[in-house]
Amino acid sequence: MRRNILHDGSGQLTYEIREIVAFANRIQELGMPITWENIGDPIKKGEKLPGWIKDIIIKLVEDDSTYSYSTTQGNPETRKFLANQVNQRGGCQISGDEIIFFNGLGDAVGKIFGYLKREARVIGPSPAYSTHSSSEAAHSGYKHLTYKLDPDNNWMPDVEDLRKKVKYNDSIAGMLLINPDNPTGAVYPREVLEEMVDIAREHRLFMICDEIYANIIYNGSDTAALSEVIGDVPGMALRGISKEYPWPGARCGWIEVFNQDKYPAFETYIKTLINAKMLEVSSTNLPQLSIPLVMGDPRYKDHLERRKKVFKKRAEQAYQIFNKVDGIQVVKPQGAFYMTVLFENGILNEKQKLEINNPQVKELVEENINDVTLDKRFVYYLLGATGICVVPLSGFASNKNGFRLTLLETDEETRTKTWNTIAGNIEQYLFG
Repeated sequence: MRRNILHDGSGQLTYEIREIVAFANRIQELGMPITWENIGDPIKKGEKLPGWIKDIIIKLVEDDSTYSYSTTQGNPETRKFLANQVNQRGGCQISGDEIIFFNGLGDAVGKIFGYLKREARVIGPSPAYSTHSSSEAAHSGYKHLTYKLDPDNNWMPDVEDLRKKVKYNDSIAGMLLINPDNPTGAVYPREVLEEMVDIAREHRLFMICDEIYANIIYNGSDTAALSEVIGDVPGMALRGISKEYPWPGARCGWIEVFNQDKYPAFETYIKTLINAKMLEVSSTNLPQLSIPLVMGDPRYKDHLERRKKVFKKRAEQAYQIFNKVDGIQVVKPQGAFYMTVLFENGILNEKQKLEINNPQVKELVEENINDVTLDKRFVYYLLGATGICVVPLSGFASNKNGFRLTLLETDEETRTKTWNTIAGNIEQYLFG
């Protein structure tokens, strides 16, 4: 073309969680049934929306007003309801004007990073959730800046690593954390969050906390919402209904903005996000209207508690199965619905294989294992040998080898068989 049309950060837009699907689909076309353990969609794995929530949505669907546009930032009554929920936690107090709706948190993340000054970097965790890491890298044109999560300390943030990187890199303007964490399932205690806030305060950073799994915590951890610990630091929390109701297809997420009035540059940045929303008129109206009705219903608390018990049981089951396998390290998840399986340092090599019975599938796998990370090599062989699709940890902006699986399968027999099959194939791959 006569001019280069590519954004400098276009090469950083990768999303292994769904990119692995393209390869799995090619294997499926060759006759191998696929077990999809790559994506966090509870509905796809058999979870049913409670009948009383469906009834609320059905009633809204029958109301003609739900088919209209919402206001730019979202439905005013819903924003007021959510602000009241924030304020009831204690800590930073906000108004409905400090709630902004988006078409899912993917939309929010794209705008949060897309409207930052290119030279303003946001440091995030490693392993990282791909939507955040790719968006931050794409906006800057460079690899995502990360601080370590420590598997030897229950995947807690390495606060000293974070402190040093922030201190010696003055391009860092913001700090990202995910609590509960994806992909590790870690939940951060209040004191860890307070240390991170102190670093942000000392170096005048803003904070982003992805809290999409905030109501899926099943270990009794003394954690806190960002609003409870942020004090006078500028920041935002990201929330939604996709994992809670669960209703991922609603594409309904929002940000809660803290302390914008105290920092003129941050306030201008938030106004820019709102102006960006004006260009697309509004976010989806129907799911917004359901929020006060569903979350304000006394049955919602019981709904959340029931789901916590379900995921706690599955987390324990997964941990018991994989903790027996030599050559890997697992930490029992404490929140969200994922677990990371970490290979021990140096145990993977380019000679390891799994037996693949379908000759066409075998050929496809072995044509595609050159120049891939060692954990992705295992994932490809696992796909070819068993049809089980997991996500390599290297796809989460991590230099560690491993993979992420989900706790979402509702059929106990299928779930147990899948996890035992993965465990057995790890042993076969590592030790023959």
